[in-house]
Amino acid sequence: MGRAEALIALRQALSAVPDLELLAEPADLQRYSRDAFEYSPVLTPRLEPCRADLVARPRTVEAVERLASACAEHQVPLTLRGSGTGNYGQCVPLQGGVVMLTTSLRQIRSIDAATGVVTVEPGCVMRDLDQELRRHGRQLRLMPSTWRSATIGGFVAGGSGGIGSLRWGFLRDPGHLLGMEVVPLRPDAQRHQIGEVDAEALNHAYGTNGIITALRLATAPVVNWQEVSVDCERWEQAMELMHRVAASALDLHLGTLLEQPLLSRMPSWGGPAVSAHRLLLLVAPDGLTSLQRMVQSAGATLRDLGPEDLSGGNGLRELSWNHTTLHVLASEQGWTYLQMLLPQPEAPAIAALRQRWGDDLIWHLELVRQQGCPRLAALPLVRWRGAEQLARLMDDCRAVGAVLFNPHVITVEDGGLGVIDADQVAAKHRFDPAGLLNPGKLRGWEERL
Repeated sequence: MGRAEALIALRQALSAVPDLELLAEPADLQRYSRDAFEYSPVLTPRLEPCRADLVARPRTVEAVERLASACAEHQVPLTLRGSGTGNYGQCVPLQGGVVMLTTSLRQIRSIDAATGVVTVEPGCVMRDLDQELRRHGRQLRLMPSTWRSATIGGFVAGGSGGIGSLRWGFLRDPGHLLGMEVVPLRPDAQRHQIGEVDAEALNHAYGTNGIITALRLATAPVVNWQEVSVDCERWEQAMELMHRVAASALDLHLGTLLEQPLLSRMPSWGGPAVSAHRLLLLVAPDGLTSLQRMVQSAGATLRDLGPEDLSGGNGLRELSWNHTTLHVLASEQGWTYLQMLLPQPEAPAIAALRQRWGDDLIWHLELVRQQGCPRLAALPLVRWRGAEQLARLMDDCRAVGAVLFNPHVITVEDGGLGVIDADQVAAKHRFDPAGLLNPGKLRGWEERL
């Protein structure tokens, strides 16, 4: 059976499935075949032409099972999609086929009163999940800056860290993801319950090796964070203060450092554009006095912005992580970005890159915790001068000791892991033996022969 015939047969089979909405209008196919890959001038021309042949929105796990069985039977690729807030083409269907929308699978199944462990379906928006957890005295440990619209399944499948990473590290660290419900892409597709160890292989796998229909996640006790901005006249002063804050006993949820040229490109709620560099912090209320003393001794200026207001969209979270990049691109085209973990000490590496690249790099740093130790991650803004120049910049970053997480590639391994994960490939053999889930994104599978 040819591709066209297979798609016709698939659509006929799916038309009889209860709780499964099918979309085939050209506008829907275009809308649901893309994410925010335009952050990358390298990915944009490659991914822009990609289109699904059909979009399916299941409202129940039973409908997911029927969809998976039909795709397996007719050998049609299936790509999973949450809200589409990713930046690397994680949910773009490289080979067409079906895009499955998870956004109607949004039930919060349970919150354990004793442990705070939550079981939730993948399409639940993280804002809604966090609000419900707060009613139970808990909160999400980690979230992206797109948390108001991103789904929890999309974050686990396509993200790695973000707000909260200076306290809790990264999503793939043991203790965050405690288990999953997974539907395989097989003709006899039925949901499987897998534990913490097996679930690791589906964490940050772009939906290439199993259809996640529920997640079990650890949460944290709720804190009503205080928003603080700190202006430092010298870059070295700002970095030193950032290190001191990270090494203190302060309870922190976010630590973002923006180089002065970024301030004029940011929304007004972060404070006025001044001649200083700006450190943005979310700190527990009981640490505010200690923070004020540390800032004063560093010769910097603190602005207490008050308690965090989670009901609006103008908090410090929206100035951090890749929302910084978003605001720059909204104000001025011709920029892109990189992601890296800086070597220690960081100052010599940054100085060397400044000397080589000058104003083509604007620095944006985030406090994170790696293997229990405070580190500085960088998401610098990069003036786009072509792919060759970007490649030379990345070579220079590696030469000074930075570990790059390249946002201009489409495979799981090349963007973050850096190496082929045998467990991810084994999970694909188990849950997607025909290689139909989001094909082209797991290099270990493509190179297995």
